[in-house]
Amino acid sequence: MDDKSFNCFDLEQTIASIAASLGVADKQVRATVELLDAGNTLPFIARYRKEATNGLTEVVLRAIEETLNGARKLAQRKATILKTIDQQGQLTGALRGQIEACEDKKELENLYLPFKPKRRTRATIARERGLQPLADVLIRQEQLHQSRSDVLRPYVSAEKEVPDEEAALQGACDIVAEQWSMDVTIRSWLHKQAAEFGQIAAQVRRGKNDPASKFTMYFDHIESIKRLPSHRLLAMKRGEAEGVLRIGVKLNDDYVLRKLTGQWIHNPRFEFYKDLLDTVHDCHARLLLSATESATLQELKEKADEEAIAVFAKNLRELLLAPPAGPHVTIGIDPGFRTGCKVAVVDGTGKSLAHATIYPTPPKSDLEGAGETLKALIAKFDARLIAIGNGTASRETDAFVTSLLRTAGLDLTKVVVSESGASIYSASELAVREYPDLDVTIRGAISIAHRLQDPLAELVKIDPKSIGVGQYQHDVNQTRLRECLDWEVQSCVNSVGVDVNMASAPLLSHVAGIGPKLAQRIVEHRDANGPFESRKQLCQVPKLGRKAFEQAAGFLRIRDGQQALDNSAVHPESYYIVKRMAAHLNVATKQLVGNGTLADKLNPGDFVDDRAGLPTIRDILAELAKPGRDPRSEFKVATFTEGVDELEDLREGMILEGAVTNVTHFGAFVDVGVHQDGLIHVSQLANKFIKDPSEVVSVGDVVRVKVLEVDFDRRRIALSRKQV
Repeated sequence: MDDKSFNCFDLEQTIASIAASLGVADKQVRATVELLDAGNTLPFIARYRKEATNGLTEVVLRAIEETLNGARKLAQRKATILKTIDQQGQLTGALRGQIEACEDKKELENLYLPFKPKRRTRATIARERGLQPLADVLIRQEQLHQSRSDVLRPYVSAEKEVPDEEAALQGACDIVAEQWSMDVTIRSWLHKQAAEFGQIAAQVRRGKNDPASKFTMYFDHIESIKRLPSHRLLAMKRGEAEGVLRIGVKLNDDYVLRKLTGQWIHNPRFEFYKDLLDTVHDCHARLLLSATESATLQELKEKADEEAIAVFAKNLRELLLAPPAGPHVTIGIDPGFRTGCKVAVVDGTGKSLAHATIYPTPPKSDLEGAGETLKALIAKFDARLIAIGNGTASRETDAFVTSLLRTAGLDLTKVVVSESGASIYSASELAVREYPDLDVTIRGAISIAHRLQDPLAELVKIDPKSIGVGQYQHDVNQTRLRECLDWEVQSCVNSVGVDVNMASAPLLSHVAGIGPKLAQRIVEHRDANGPFESRKQLCQVPKLGRKAFEQAAGFLRIRDGQQALDNSAVHPESYYIVKRMAAHLNVATKQLVGNGTLADKLNPGDFVDDRAGLPTIRDILAELAKPGRDPRSEFKVATFTEGVDELEDLREGMILEGAVTNVTHFGAFVDVGVHQDGLIHVSQLANKFIKDPSEVVSVGDVVRVKVLEVDFDRRRIALSRKQV
């Protein structure tokens, strides 16, 4: 048969299935699939093709894309399996029907298992020794009316390495055990038993029983699989990966063995009845239990990965969309003791203006010199913001700056910002290209300043895994993690929009339709030819074709350009509509942009045509009222309590203000200004029951908390939001 005869992908059936699972219409899914297959990006479809999808959100569009890709991959796998079995000459009509109808990848692999090329097993060796016919006799269980010796003797052969009757019987039983173990129905049943009634068991490995280990709670731990939270599984898996724990799955073996015996053994008068009973035990213990354990742990891991990735993605999104302090001259300070604090000044566009090193803390304390240097930089560049990294010496530096501003009567906004990943960025090739003549530590201070000015623009330069808002991010499926995080970054960048004349290549690379190479070409063209004056000029960038322009143009902004609409989210394909609107009001197009009063005078229905429907017209009117509006919330900062600088300064019952730095399934971490984040357990997040911490807090939230407990030995802080 040719490859086409094994094609298992039915597009219409897939569309119907996706529509049913997501609760949307078939035509919405079909339109989305057509747009995706035509090379359109999710942000573009969500924003500029609402008529086609009937307004599907970006989240639903992504679900459609992922499900569609999954269905296509499953169909490809089915085709490969069918072709392989057919080449073996074992593809029956019934088996083909089973494979084509299968919608679960694990069940599909179970169907393929008997035909899959195998490593040499005990059963393989037994078959090579001519014992398959004897195994067939055992499986049939028909009374033979012969002695055991008469049945076994013909299979004894020195030439075939079967020295005696016992060896012949053992080899045949090995074949039987393997054949039983490949029963798809039994494997599925055992998998369900494990999922519903099984337990996960963790034990400490010999020689690893360290009472100070972070895995002590799992040294002798048994828990129901059905109730196992994802973060505990990932913690146990990490302990296993580090060689501290051994993890397994426990079933009710007595119940399982009774079921298996009833399934496979049906003739108690059979001459080899007792041998088959032993084979049931062997099949279960040696083959089925390990297979069930492996499949169960893999499924649990996949589920835990998805949950952890979802938490990470949500936290990342909130961090990327954190309110920007704005395009003001900013001083970034990377604190340090021995080597001093690195200070960098950047202008409103993020350009480096000056840098210095000050020593406001021991061992080289020079408070007077540090103060004079900082005041001189503030005065010279009229700085409005100060960003202080939250690493080593952060609180001491913060106290110094606070005192300096108060004493000098300077009105600046001072913020302690997370420096997670700043050191990685400052040593990266990108940082070297951006600031080739600056020391790595100065680059770190610049990055800290940029994070305050515009978190999104700076954080896209760093691997999301290094930003510090994940939950076991290094333990989950890295390919899947990268896909999800990349999608979140792209979604955030496009929802905010990008100034094409200020953006770095990493930021531009996340704009719909633009990848790293094209982003670099845009920056190079801008450097060589000066700022872009219109969106149209983007078409002059080498290899930026019509499709890339279509996808990207609406998300790129050009301030003070030739066309007022170029600084808005109105897509160039819709500029003709705005011209019609302006003509209708008898005003110039430029007068309409940013004039909500004029926009309110227009009736959306008057401008619907065969190219643009009501959703597009309404979006245009909203954008005309507030062109280039930033969806991020207003900038605000947490005020740390004076005198509470170290863990030792904390006391039970203290009420503090802090900023949420991370949200997990079990609670939220909060920076209260003592170099160690405290944990608000999910049970302490609200005065009512909370299942998911993200229901009530997000990364970046400023919250008031009460100190419940301080564990100085383990440097842990327990916090509460209840009745604060």
